[in-house]
Amino acid sequence: MKTDELREKYLAFFESKGCVRRPSDVLVPTWDPSVLFTPAGMNQFKDHFLGKVKLDFTRAATCQKCLRTGDIDNVGRTAFHHTFFEMMGNFSFGDYFKEDAIRWAWEFLTSKKWLGIPAEKLSVTVYKDDDEAHRLWHEIAGLPESRIVRMDEEENFWPASAPSEGPDGVCGPCSEIYYHLDDGSDVEIWNLVFTQFNRVGDPPNNLNPLPSKNIDTGMGLERTASVLQGKPTNFHIDNLFPIVEAASEVCGIKYEYASDNGRRLRRITDHARASVFAIHENVYPGPKDAKYVIKRLIRRAVLDGYQMDLREPFLFKLVEAVAEASKVPYPELSETTERVAQVIEAEERAFFGTIDGGMKRIEQLFEQMREESGVMVPGSEAAELNTTYGVPPELLQTLSAEQNFTFDWAGYREAMDEHARVSGAGQRELFQTGPLETLKEALRETPFLGYEATESEAIVKGIITRKGGKGDEGQLLSHLDRAGKNELRLVLNHSPFYGESGGQVGDTGVISSDKFEFVVTDTQRHAGLIVHHGVLSRGEISEGETCTAKVDAQHRSALCRAHSATHLLHHALHKNVGKHAQQQGSKVEADRLRFDFTNQYAIDDDTLLQIERDVWNQIEAKSTIGWETVPLADARAAGAMMLFGEKYPDPVRMVSMGGFSKELCGGTHLTNTEQVEAFELVVEESASAGTRRIEALTGSRAQAHRVETQQLLADVAKTLGCDPPHAVAVTEQLSAEVRQLKKELTAGKSVDHSNTFVAKPAEKPIDAEDYNSVRAAVREITRRLNVAVTDVLERLQALLDDRKKLVQELSHATAGGKLSADDLIASGVSVGNSLVIVAETPGANPNVMRGWIDQIRKRSDQPTAVLLAAVQGDKVVLVGGVSRDLVERGIKAGDWVGATAKIVGGGGGGRPDMAQAGGKDPTKLPEALAAAKQSMQDKMASS
Repeated sequence: MKTDELREKYLAFFESKGCVRRPSDVLVPTWDPSVLFTPAGMNQFKDHFLGKVKLDFTRAATCQKCLRTGDIDNVGRTAFHHTFFEMMGNFSFGDYFKEDAIRWAWEFLTSKKWLGIPAEKLSVTVYKDDDEAHRLWHEIAGLPESRIVRMDEEENFWPASAPSEGPDGVCGPCSEIYYHLDDGSDVEIWNLVFTQFNRVGDPPNNLNPLPSKNIDTGMGLERTASVLQGKPTNFHIDNLFPIVEAASEVCGIKYEYASDNGRRLRRITDHARASVFAIHENVYPGPKDAKYVIKRLIRRAVLDGYQMDLREPFLFKLVEAVAEASKVPYPELSETTERVAQVIEAEERAFFGTIDGGMKRIEQLFEQMREESGVMVPGSEAAELNTTYGVPPELLQTLSAEQNFTFDWAGYREAMDEHARVSGAGQRELFQTGPLETLKEALRETPFLGYEATESEAIVKGIITRKGGKGDEGQLLSHLDRAGKNELRLVLNHSPFYGESGGQVGDTGVISSDKFEFVVTDTQRHAGLIVHHGVLSRGEISEGETCTAKVDAQHRSALCRAHSATHLLHHALHKNVGKHAQQQGSKVEADRLRFDFTNQYAIDDDTLLQIERDVWNQIEAKSTIGWETVPLADARAAGAMMLFGEKYPDPVRMVSMGGFSKELCGGTHLTNTEQVEAFELVVEESASAGTRRIEALTGSRAQAHRVETQQLLADVAKTLGCDPPHAVAVTEQLSAEVRQLKKELTAGKSVDHSNTFVAKPAEKPIDAEDYNSVRAAVREITRRLNVAVTDVLERLQALLDDRKKLVQELSHATAGGKLSADDLIASGVSVGNSLVIVAETPGANPNVMRGWIDQIRKRSDQPTAVLLAAVQGDKVVLVGGVSRDLVERGIKAGDWVGATAKIVGGGGGGRPDMAQAGGKDPTKLPEALAAAKQSMQDKMASS
């Protein structure tokens, strides 16, 4: 039986039992803080199990995409472990229970109409105290005592060991179904969880029966397929082995099951599949949370390739194979193969640049251990190699064994647990607790009225104090009579306030009655609840009180302008950059938007201008904006844009703009594109690897920015003393002249410069009447100055000040143009085949002196010693230098300059070939210079 056939049979079977077939949830539920990835089929039904949502159905069946990393070190090594896998499950929310769950499981497994597995191939385990399950397996399946094994709470309870170790909350015994393999071993293929207790406190007597009992089952698709297809491992089934073969071809390595390379190819297959599914949902490799997991998977796979002598990216070439193998259940993968491949290849290239460093670090570690007579590789070192270089622990263990070292697995796991805690990749609480969860259980959801109105009557349903420290979720109150600055959270029975989601920030406004006034500073969502954050500014507030909830209409309008403009921008990006420019994230604020999208490279100015022009064209077209609630399938058929990895309700709200844009969106919008009023694209930059970011303004902010840009160009021109059309050219002229002056000062050249900067007109002046030209000019000025736009004027003034100072210094240093390196050489005294130059250089600074000394040493054809001096105010500056051949004869500039400085009341020194010192008595300078000249002559004569 093919894998796709098995999946369909399972869902069809449970549909025949009255279960509602539900699609797989997304792999990365970004709205659920309890998990990084969806770990099981029950995850999307957590609130159903807890009774926190209105039940539209009481029994369901799914085949869920899952990703777990708990067994990552076993992937490829064992027959049945994966990171990414599919879990088939059937669920009951207070409907059928243990008897039906067992009866249907046995029927599906053994009936010839369904899987037709011989009954003698199956055995089960039950919880040691679950006499009911034991009896049902014997009565329904006819299993003898020998094939019904009782096991303790660690093996057959969910969560594991819950009765004795917790946590408190819903839990229950489970029953696992095993298939007996031909080699004598058994493999678990299905787990039936009977959620029937609420654990409270420590044992004994801490398991209280639930009034409503639930069923949660999980059947491994790949494991069951391997059983039905008679394959030795999951990796040999029909939808995985083609990826193994593709990996073999890409790596140029023959696949042999029992070899080390066979294990590596299986792991590459698993990690490639997991990475493709996650990146498809816009989870890119990164430093924290889910992104870190994907980075780790890619790097582990690449390291396997490295061990097979691959030195160039290869993993990205498997993206097509993964999409092809999964095309029946997940055809959407084929829409993003190019983008996913680009992301994986970029991460591969980055890692190939560090692998050699990891192997070198291993060699250094082993050498250090040999020197210290160490016998065990420290777990902390292994964890560092894993997290920094991506070196898997089993590789380090193998390499360690080759060097006769043991490996500290316990220390490694402890260090990795700590790293997971810091990086956010650790275990999280599956079920949340706190006052908001209490309200959610009672209210289930807060209906949103804001599509139709910005003001409504409401009833206060919850008053919650602000969060405290870690783990403190605040306190639920029934009454509060203290107005003040402390933040509160209010929950109403319904609300016109939009809670932040989909990138759109929350509404602000006021909730009030005759008895109180609550100023809403932000609105957030907690699952289905709308939570109003703010302060009680007047009176006292009580649960159950009737009030008026009024949104700040002006702020809402500004949010609508930015949100509708985001849809216009998304459409323009698809038109000008490509369909791959999918949304990666967004932030919609009052007349300001930030939009992240997939693209490997920066967008050039001409394309950005066209994108902005297209948005303006749609604004000026005055297209109607509308929305309707439609079945998800209808929205998909209508061509509505759907973000990969986003979880949409069914039915869904579809927002349409004219005939050019359809997006699934729960945010608030305008009714016509002309209401955007204005659009100004202000930033295009990198957000992360493979992701670009655009920031733009709408409405009054866009108009104000336009005026500010025009004014900035005028201010730049005024500062530079030129007309606006020449501002870019003059900026470059000023920058270039300052660079040249610095070179001249260092070289000690004499060039005539005016203290006043004279702006020269541009050969191609900009069109100051054309705003796009003005904006391009401002952008070019910021690039040339390498500063933010807000710092342009300050930077220009600093350049003008630098120029003036440099001209003055150069004028003093060159003493009117009468002193040069050649003049100083001519003033020198020969001692044998060497030359001594000692001179006062009025007005010169240390940079100029050093520049002269360098020129003298290059131009002189004799070994040369130079000491130059200048009086600066009430201090003396001395700089000396000697040729390399004099240094080799034992003559050191530092000694020479230091001895001279003592005469003028100072000190100093430096390198043997160049040194600087200072003194406090300018009146002794003639004496010091004479002594310096004589002392050097004596040294040269005797060396």
